[in-house]
Amino acid sequence: MRRTISICKEVPLLPIAIIAAIPLALLGSWRPWEAAGVSLTFGPFNPGVGQWIVIALVVYTIVVTVIGMIDDLRHGHVGVDLLAVIAIASTVAVQEYWAAWAVVLMISSGEAIEEFAQSKAESNLTALVDAAPRTAHVVTLPGVRGHVHTTGGEHAADVTEGGFRKVAGAGDSGVGGSAAYVSVSGESDKPGTKPYDAAGEHFETVPVDQVKLGDVILVLPGETVPVDGELLSGVATLDLSNINGEPVPREVYAGARVLSGAVNGSTALTMRATQLAQDSQYQKILELVSSAQQSRPTVVKTADVLAVPFTILSLAIAGIAWAVAGTPLRFAQVLVLATPCPLLIAAPVAYVAGTGRLAKAGILIKAQDVLENLGRVSHIFFDKTGTLTVKQPQVVRVEKPFENSSPYDENHILMMAGVVEGYSVHILSKGIAAAGQKAMQELYARYENGQRLCAERDLPGHGRDYPVVKNIEEQSGKGVSGEVNGHAVRVGRFAYVTADEAGFTHVLGAGVAAGTAAGAVADSAVGDSATGTAAGASKKPEVNSLFAPLEPDEMAAYVAIDGKLAARIVLRDVPRENAKASLEKLHRLGVKKLSMLTGDKEASARIIAGEVGIDDVQSELFPEGKVAAVKNATEDAHQNQPAWDKVVQRVVGESMTRQVTMMVGDGVNDAPVLAVADIGMAMTDGTSTAASESAQVVIMNDDIASVPRAIAIARRTKKVMLQAVLVGLGLAIIGMVAAAFNLIPVVVGAFMQEAIDVVSILWALTALLDRE
Repeated sequence: MRRTISICKEVPLLPIAIIAAIPLALLGSWRPWEAAGVSLTFGPFNPGVGQWIVIALVVYTIVVTVIGMIDDLRHGHVGVDLLAVIAIASTVAVQEYWAAWAVVLMISSGEAIEEFAQSKAESNLTALVDAAPRTAHVVTLPGVRGHVHTTGGEHAADVTEGGFRKVAGAGDSGVGGSAAYVSVSGESDKPGTKPYDAAGEHFETVPVDQVKLGDVILVLPGETVPVDGELLSGVATLDLSNINGEPVPREVYAGARVLSGAVNGSTALTMRATQLAQDSQYQKILELVSSAQQSRPTVVKTADVLAVPFTILSLAIAGIAWAVAGTPLRFAQVLVLATPCPLLIAAPVAYVAGTGRLAKAGILIKAQDVLENLGRVSHIFFDKTGTLTVKQPQVVRVEKPFENSSPYDENHILMMAGVVEGYSVHILSKGIAAAGQKAMQELYARYENGQRLCAERDLPGHGRDYPVVKNIEEQSGKGVSGEVNGHAVRVGRFAYVTADEAGFTHVLGAGVAAGTAAGAVADSAVGDSATGTAAGASKKPEVNSLFAPLEPDEMAAYVAIDGKLAARIVLRDVPRENAKASLEKLHRLGVKKLSMLTGDKEASARIIAGEVGIDDVQSELFPEGKVAAVKNATEDAHQNQPAWDKVVQRVVGESMTRQVTMMVGDGVNDAPVLAVADIGMAMTDGTSTAASESAQVVIMNDDIASVPRAIAIARRTKKVMLQAVLVGLGLAIIGMVAAAFNLIPVVVGAFMQEAIDVVSILWALTALLDRE
């Protein structure tokens, strides 16, 4: 009922037209003025009360429609409601008042159906807009504000001689504790705001666009984070499904970046605003949605153009029918069935539905033209690191030295190394820390199952929920050390973990005595592990005498426990779990060529390419090299366009055969190459990067499976659009021909035309359905 009332408000002519059927049926031929001797006859026209009401509706409808046509022309859209105007006027001219009423009802209900279809098609996009944060709780405790300053002078003005930030004022302390700190700062005393005390937290609720940099914000349980900021609370659980489609809430800790649009969990959190509302992440998502909603794809513009010849065809059929039959009624019979709605409504509805379907899948596009081009992609370039592979090197194995007497198994070594690396910022630290967490869980499982025969069973910390960690120290470029459950643990370069407390490397045995101390100190896990250079060069006999050589794409960190070399942890770039399956699906979708662009060495790139199923590999490229590779491929694809297709493109604005190139990347250095491809697709986890800002398609869930999913949705959207248009126009033409032979009465024809519109629009809405 609420939806019906809303539609009636949006299209007020609809309820009026429905109600007008009552006087037309009951008072259609009643002429009370004739009893008073007044004549309202105009030639052959002598309508009754109900018929005059219909004529008034017709005049109003014609005026409104003509005004709308003029407005469409001003905005560059072809106004083809001319058919409706002529049809409704012709029904009155031949005194078919019920047919005229039916056409008015058809026009008004058509608008209502269009409103419903558009709102249904945009439902996924509207859900994103509705979830946008509108208010924020700004904490007003004394001394909280003013932590972030835009200029040094502003900071100096806010600091006292003793080094403390100034406070505008504070209430006197009183009974109750929390009431002692009611802020009397200028901002908290603004009219219309009420300080609120929630367990000692004083805040004002203000519109989100009034939040300033440095404001401390309280986000209550279940509320949406209003702006981007830094978490001040110790821990928080955030639902990021609105941002990147991530189904499982994410736990974040103090200092973590908090994104606007995330939904807070079951406990309140405090954060400091680091971005204004208009610069925050969710606002950038809404800008993408707005851009896509307001754009018009080429195929829809083409539909506008094709509606003109359809109008001419309809008028020709109607004119010929009138000339052959010799009655103007036949003209009206044909035109009431002439509907360009499959072109004017079904086509854009299908594309908006497709855009909404992409948004539901966590894929945002900047314009609907992109949706059209996605379906024609023939050559896709992939960046390697972070796109085809996971973003951080992963642990693939743990190797013990050839002559090993360490009592610890792989899980113990990984657990200790992972705990220590959890405090490091080195490029390999996250991978080792993640492997350590997994090893810890396996140790817990073994302990729960009764396993007590591990090497450290008698040491402090054994059996605890988390190891006892002390004395963490990191030496930049060398490694990190600490104490775990009473064990001295070092993780890092070979020279670092094998050195004594004075920094000198021990002689590891006769087998390696040929290696000098200087040679040992010069050694590293994989040279500079960040570059992926393999260990095992001839100048590093110490490593080669203890471990097998690494593969070209591997890197390593060494672990010493209690002063003894315990193991080497080997890491490498690992393909995403679903990368190979996703690329195979692209081939099944008809994408002709897949290429990899990377700055890595040839050997490393070939290994990853072989694992994911890519044959064309271009390695050791700088960003400008990637740009040149994509630019050349794009130009070649455009040059292969046939001459006849260029003519078609000039006429209808769309190529039938032109090949489309696409670049998929994730990093800041991918931004230039994303811009030169026909389509740039950025893979993100919902955070804003230069890559996503320069791309036309943004994957918000950091899932490579979204690449074939986007292409599949685009192709299905265009297929549904063409089906809706062709079915609608086909039925309309068949109906017009039948009416020309007097097989369809004019009133029946008006209702049939409405049915054709409904069928076409509902067909277009099937683009919302997930057929995978």
